[in-house]
This record gives sequence, C-alpha cells and structure tokens, in this order.
Amino acid sequence: MIARRTLLAAGAAAVALPLRAAPSFASRRPAPADRRFASPAVEREIARVSTRIADPELRWLFANCYPNTLDTTVLSVTAGPTPDAFVITGDIPCLWLRDSAAQMKPYLHLARQDAALRTLLRGLIARQARSILIDPYANAFMQDPNARTNLSWALKDATEMRPGVAERKWEVDSLCYAIRLAHGYWQATRDPAPFDATWAESARAIVRTFRTEQRKDGTSPYRFTRSAPQPTETLLWGTGNPARPVGLIHSGFRPSDDACLYPLFVPANLFAVTTLRELAVLATETRGDIALAQDAAALAGEVAAALARHGTMRLPSGEEVWAYEVDGYGNAVFMDDANVPSLSGLAYLGCVAPEDARWRRTAAAAWSDANPWFFRGSAGEGIGGPHVGPRSIWPMSLIVRALSARDDATILACLRMLKATHAGTGFIHEAFDRDDAAKFTREWFAWANGLFGELIVRIAATRPHLLKAPL
Repeated sequence: MIARRTLLAAGAAAVALPLRAAPSFASRRPAPADRRFASPAVEREIARVSTRIADPELRWLFANCYPNTLDTTVLSVTAGPTPDAFVITGDIPCLWLRDSAAQMKPYLHLARQDAALRTLLRGLIARQARSILIDPYANAFMQDPNARTNLSWALKDATEMRPGVAERKWEVDSLCYAIRLAHGYWQATRDPAPFDATWAESARAIVRTFRTEQRKDGTSPYRFTRSAPQPTETLLWGTGNPARPVGLIHSGFRPSDDACLYPLFVPANLFAVTTLRELAVLATETRGDIALAQDAAALAGEVAAALARHGTMRLPSGEEVWAYEVDGYGNAVFMDDANVPSLSGLAYLGCVAPEDARWRRTAAAAWSDANPWFFRGSAGEGIGGPHVGPRSIWPMSLIVRALSARDDATILACLRMLKATHAGTGFIHEAFDRDDAAKFTREWFAWANGLFGELIVRIAATRPHLLKAPL
C-alpha cells in the first residue's frame, strides 16, 4: 500500500473517536469552543431537521455529520477586499478542488440567511480561482501558496510541481466542481461579489485547459508519473493510454484520484457539459462577459456531440448504456466507481434527467454484477472502486443511490444500510468491508459526512414521511 492509503486507513486513529456503540447517542461534535467555524443558519437547520427524524440513531448521525465540514475542516477564513478560505478534506490537510466544493454544497441553500457563511463561501470561491491560476492541472493545493508539497506520496512525482500545489493529478472533474460551487452560490444568493477579474481569469483558464485536453492535435503539455506499487497511481508513459481525438476531454485520473484506463472518462465529460453551460450563465449574469459565455457554451456543445457519438456502449445483454471510459477507437469499459462524478451519480449532478431511460439502465447495471466494483455481503451492498480495493463498499454510493431514487423502498434500504455500517462512530466512512462494517477506512472524511447530511435535508423536504418512523 502506498503512503496515502496508509494515511487513509489510519484516519480513525488521527481523530481518536471510540469504536463502540453509543446507547445515549451523545454528540460526537467538537465542543463549541473547538469548532473551526460557526454558522447560526446551519445550527438552526440541524435543529429543524432533527425534529423531523423519529429514529434516534439516524437523528444522531445527521447531527454529527451535517456540520462536520464546518466543525473540523475550515482552517482559515478572512474577509475584506481579497477574501480567502481554506477547507481541507479531513485527515489530509490540503484543499482538493473537488472535495472542498462538494463539502460546502449542503450549506448553499442557507447562505442567504447567514453573512458569515456567505463570507466563507466567497472566500472558498476566491481561493479556488487563485489555485486554478497557479496550475489548472492540479487537483489539490497547499494552504500556503508559496509552499512546496509536503504530501509524502507526491514528493517525488515526475511532473511540473509548482509552489502551492499539493498534488498534480489531472482530473477533469476538479475544474467542473469549481464551476459548480460558484454557480450554486450565485443561484442561492445572487451575490455578484465573488465574480471579479481573478475569477473570470480562472474561468477562462478552465475553458482553455479543457480545449487543450481535447487534444485535437494529439498532444498535451501534461505529464505525470509516480513510483508506486499500484498502477492506478501513475500514467503509462506519463500521458496515459492512447486515445483518438474525437472531441471529448482527456482526463488523466478519475475523481477517486485513480488513473483512468481509457483517457476519455465519460462521467466527467458529461459533468463538463453541464458545468460549462452553468459557466455560460455565470459569465452572462454576473459579468456581462458574452465572449466567455459563448466560448463555454460552444465547448459544451462540442463535447455533448462527441458524447452522443462515442460515449455509449452495449452490454452483453444488448442494452445500450453510458460507458465509463472510452478511447475513441471503439474500445469501452463498463464499470462504476463510488466517487462522483460516476455513472450512478449523473442524475444527482444534473447531467441527465432522473427519468432518462438510458441513465436508468446504466444505473441499474452499475448496481449489479455487471459492474466489477459492485459488492454484496453480510454487512451491505454497494459500489466501491480500485482506490481501496475489492470487497470494500463506499457509503457514498449508498447516499448517491438514495439521492437519485424515485421510490421510497430504495431510499429506506439505503438509510438502513448507512445506519448499520458506521461502526458506532457516528460518522460516515470512506469504505467498509462488505462482511464487516467495523473494518473501514477514513473515519474523518468530510465529503461523505456532508453528503449524508445533504441526503437527510433532501428527504425532510421532499419525502418527510420516510423520517416519521424508526428504521
């Protein structure tokens, strides 16, 4: 195992939460004086939603998990003319573009009510913009923009490591998440403050990088290799397996931080189409920047057309589904990974309609033996991925399945498994063994905690009857 996986598995020791049942369901949150960030609106939301949850253990999980990002991962927030906020993933003290954006998403609907929360969100949007301008190919960044990486697994990476970069794995979804956070903030608040010249420059860098990584001339400036026992930690020849330039955006790595098998990663391209269209809206409404809006929209159209031609495949059953990855030469792989964007998460991300027939077929196949990373055991069933390895189910896959479901039975089944697999910690983990939920990775994983909180808030708003009785 490489150092990062060792760290992830050691997360429980770092947080020092006891692995025992808690019959009293005492709060596992830090004491108020030890919380990293306080939001009155979030506290009111916890109280409001908690009164609707009849099951005491589910209520306890929600109250622990929903504020976890604010309680534990906001290392700094400054206001003023140059706002800044630094939000780490949990047990890794760096800012991932993807994780930090996803961690803050569950609070966006409360931002209008809370000036401090708006400051935090503005600061994070600004930090992400400045980080992208350091290096749009990087996925993770240091708190000090002048510091060299201190991540043990990245110290010897053969790539262009600039000051401020913690890890330089090129992942299409990282830039998509930065757009998604900015768009979500604008939709929730109509506050134009974050959308300054620096943000616009970073937005143009996103579009420019996506166009470069269409690799229409067959080339890319990006190179990455790492000495590691897992082939998923490095790119073959530094560029990954070959792919034909068909208009799709090439990605080196997946949102799991694992290397792509084929560089044309379909879920991230679908996410790029969606977020580029959101960028076009932002550019028009916040800045009147018609040139940026047109450029983003045109690129979205190119990628959407390429997806229609090259992004699907047929299963052995003959059913047409979205492929997970393709190479443009006619080769495709079907699988799914719990990390979002995933095939299972396309409706949750707004990339497809929940009732879309192709996506329903794709999601059903992903939640079945057609997916080599779907596991079923005595502790539960769900999707994992190469990052942790065989037998491991990611609770994130259960949460996304529930967020995407159209029937009560599926949602309740997911809630019951989530309740049964936190191993007495009161938090959502990265992964657990299919036959023993006490064997898990990452006890302190803020993205999963926040996503669980988002699910409960969604159920309380749309299907409140599901929370009115014990599970």
